[in-house]
Amino acid sequence: MPLEIKRATLTDLDQLAPLFDAYRMFYEQPQDAALARQFLHERIERDESVILLATNDGTAVGFTQLYPTFSSVRAARVWVLNDLYVDRGARRQGVAQALLTAAAMFARDDGAIRLELETTPDNRSAQALYESGGWQLYDGTLRYHLALA
Repeated sequence: MPLEIKRATLTDLDQLAPLFDAYRMFYEQPQDAALARQFLHERIERDESVILLATNDGTAVGFTQLYPTFSSVRAARVWVLNDLYVDRGARRQGVAQALLTAAAMFARDDGAIRLELETTPDNRSAQALYESGGWQLYDGTLRYHLALA
């Protein structure tokens, strides 16, 4: 069975939550299956994000999570690709690129003017993936953040 990508629903939580927990651990957060499941449940139930789930032969192998925002200047929708994760055993098989393509199709179909993401400066493999898919650095701006917690 080929790779399938679909928008996740609450019925997908059993497959999605372990991937999300592994994603968080990749970023040095403690394992917490209950927290992962609750966080995803809330995002899906409240329609606060769009999660695209990749499965291969019915097994979840990756996901991406998009959050909506807007460009006031352009008066238009923008989607932020906040999370992208592929299970270690499914890497280098085109899953990440398929998820990026599906995310772009979703955002385009939703009428968004742009899809944004950021990664750490040392994540060279992710940068190579994005650049191979046509992603470009965003108009030379510097991105700042203010930590609130």
